[in-house]
Amino acid sequence: MLGAPEISLLVLLGIATIVAWHPKSRVYAFASWVVVAVLAGLIEPRLYLNNLPMDYSKFLTVLLQIAMFGMGATLTVEDFVRILKMPRGVLVGAVLQFSVMPLLGWTVSQLLGLPAELALGMILLGASPGGISSNVITYLAKGNVALSVTMTAVSTLLAPVMTPLMVYLYARQNIDVDYVGMFWSILATVVVPVLLGLVANGLMKRWKIDTGKAERWLAILSMVAICLICGLICAKSQGQIAKVGLVLLVGVTIHNIFGYLLGYWGSRVVGMNEQDSRTIAIEVGLQNGGMAANLATDVLKNASAAIAPALFAPVMNVTGSILAAIWAQQSKTEQK
Repeated sequence: MLGAPEISLLVLLGIATIVAWHPKSRVYAFASWVVVAVLAGLIEPRLYLNNLPMDYSKFLTVLLQIAMFGMGATLTVEDFVRILKMPRGVLVGAVLQFSVMPLLGWTVSQLLGLPAELALGMILLGASPGGISSNVITYLAKGNVALSVTMTAVSTLLAPVMTPLMVYLYARQNIDVDYVGMFWSILATVVVPVLLGLVANGLMKRWKIDTGKAERWLAILSMVAICLICGLICAKSQGQIAKVGLVLLVGVTIHNIFGYLLGYWGSRVVGMNEQDSRTIAIEVGLQNGGMAANLATDVLKNASAAIAPALFAPVMNVTGSILAAIWAQQSKTEQK
């Protein structure tokens, strides 16, 4: 006989399925699945923890590598060449990405009085590159998808240097961090899988494989991996989330929303057009929480620092989907 947890999960799965199936709510599909994955980890952590094929931190690393390979397989050499065609947008986006978000992570931690380990998670999150779902959100928002893809690729390649540097600037006084280990971990779990995905994309084109269909499946694989990462972290940290989850939820929501605001207005102040400013806002507001969580568990051996990135994922996908719907509607109105 099914108990209350099982019934709750079935209801959540049913709701997420309806959201993904209905044409009018499909824009919120990925957000709904991330929310379900997180709630499943909190309601019934044994679903994750009793079925791990390997050590917890190693499994997180593998999931992140899968997600980043999937992202890389959607990229082409042209995405990097595009930097030469739109250098201003990419430069503005990269500067805002690695200045606004780490500062916001530190500021919100100070305002909420978070303990050092939880504050480290917020700073790690802020120091991460753009999130995998930012390109999808930009497309739905009628933004500049080419700029979004290029910005994600560039911030990801900058991450091995910029992420440890930002963590050093904002967290060094409160907690010891292995910066060299962080550099090598980002290379192994983020940059190398992205580059391998890029090579795979090129080989598919050379072998005349339907890259459109392959990219769709790889994108789905990446999203599944992100859902599992978030759910697994929440399952592992269920006890701590019960104690500090509400405060952290408030913190990551503020972090996310102000990322959009400062990304948008920072772009407008330097003269970027409306479409590009919306694109940069999305790129700045959406972070690679999977990378931040992996650094916390695999390099820093600090499960508490992984909680903020795990909670950030459902928040950013819900807010990002809502923002995309608003901007898409505005774009239709502006075109009339």
